[in-house]
Amino acid sequence: MKGCMSTDLGIITIDPEVIAKYAGTVAVECFGIVGMAAVNMKDGFVHLLKRESLTRGIQVGISDDNHISINFHIIVAYGVSISAVTENLISNVKYKVEEFSGMPVDKINIYIEGVRVID
Repeated sequence: MKGCMSTDLGIITIDPEVIAKYAGTVAVECFGIVGMAAVNMKDGFVHLLKRESLTRGIQVGISDDNHISINFHIIVAYGVSISAVTENLISNVKYKVEEFSGMPVDKINIYIEGVRVID
């Protein structure tokens, strides 16, 4: 569902894909995150997504009352604290997406799909 806000000048509609792209850009800037992941359901392999296709690793839901929920499938860097990385990701994404969209973020779910060594 698209997010809709009514203003004095008209209605603003935000597509979930726009929020997913913005949230993905914010996420890959966070320390300890290598990138977004796509899981092949058929064989269970996890693929690191290129920057152009970040949104395949993110699902955005917008409720009827314009509250956002975001699911991230990420790959983290080897040797970092997963709890520290996820707390940083949640706080950064929540703050920046709320500022960007004007809609509250209710829930951010993070699925760690793999660990990679950074060169």
